[in-house]
Amino acid sequence: MLTLNHDRSRRDLLKQSLALAGAGLTGLAPWRRAMAAAGTIEFGDIGVGDPNGDWSKYTAASDWNVNLVAFGNAPSAVLNVLLAGGGAQTYDIINIVGGMQKPLVENDLVEALDTSKMPNWGSNTYIGQYLAKGTPGFDFIGYNDGIYGVPSVLQGDSFAYLPEATGGALDSYGALFDPKFKGYVALEDNYTTAGQKTALYLKQSGLATIDKPHDLTESELKTVIDFLIEKKKEGQFRVIWSSFEQSVNLLVNKEVHVMDCWEPMVFVAKSKGVDAVYADPKEGYLLWAMAAYIVKNADRAPERQEAAYKLLDFMLGGWYGATITGARGYMTNPQAAEYAKNNPAEFPKEQADKIAAIDANVKSKFDKGGTWQNRWPTNVELYESEWARFKAA
Repeated sequence: MLTLNHDRSRRDLLKQSLALAGAGLTGLAPWRRAMAAAGTIEFGDIGVGDPNGDWSKYTAASDWNVNLVAFGNAPSAVLNVLLAGGGAQTYDIINIVGGMQKPLVENDLVEALDTSKMPNWGSNTYIGQYLAKGTPGFDFIGYNDGIYGVPSVLQGDSFAYLPEATGGALDSYGALFDPKFKGYVALEDNYTTAGQKTALYLKQSGLATIDKPHDLTESELKTVIDFLIEKKKEGQFRVIWSSFEQSVNLLVNKEVHVMDCWEPMVFVAKSKGVDAVYADPKEGYLLWAMAAYIVKNADRAPERQEAAYKLLDFMLGGWYGATITGARGYMTNPQAAEYAKNNPAEFPKEQADKIAAIDANVKSKFDKGGTWQNRWPTNVELYESEWARFKAA
């Protein structure tokens, strides 16, 4: 089976980010509440979907508990666990970065969803805005005409920079390749992020003829990798980073001035007193969404199936959305900001304002557009081998 080692688990990376940021990342105290229940939903999650261990509101509404289990996010890891690791019998729901419905559906690993069983689905305007059929976002929750994933978080990625070192604001991915910053640039070890952003830059700048930055042909992919190899040999990149802690340290220690990364890394750097900025690139953002899937299991009892749907609906609700947005910095659902504003006992004004600001910030990214991250490109094996060629150069 194909092994996509480059696609690092957001579970590991985001757990490191929370440790680095400390309790200040969220004003909500983590706690767990044990209580008698009809059963427990086994919830595989990559580190984003945990509401600080507090599932009590779901338990009160459903009479079911949740057991959250750390789950890898690399496409090959997901398939290996579900196909060969007994995952189909272990997990009720998995919450991962979406966009890999093709192998999940074709291997009969996840269920097509009945959205009528989730009352919050119909009121979630973000689904219609960003994930509707016929749009690139649909590929993060659907396959052919079926819906398989419930969107749990949405985000747009770009790059970070230190304005004190760059001499001012940067607004193009071209900064990653600008000779002015030679030796002070870092890329993520991931072709679905660094590689795709490079393709977007080459297309928008006219430096290469590229049709779809999210799904490159063989010749287009070779062009992108050849460009990266040329820059690497020129000494443009200080390092190809592979962990959240490593990337944050690069910013905090000011070892790099420009870095391909995720926005939470900037949040952590700022919490450590570093004036780091997350860029608003003129080429647009790398857009993506997480999705929660019901794992297919013919032996699952009807009451457990009902509880799984209730959990998915709970994840589309205001309290859960506000909690995840405040803790992780990602947009969740349209109810999140309003719930936080209207429930000051649970979300103090400072926290509610933060949640509203995050929601508005991510909306602006989707409104601007860019390219949707592709978790399962047509030439996936070629992507893997070409990225290996770049790393070995």
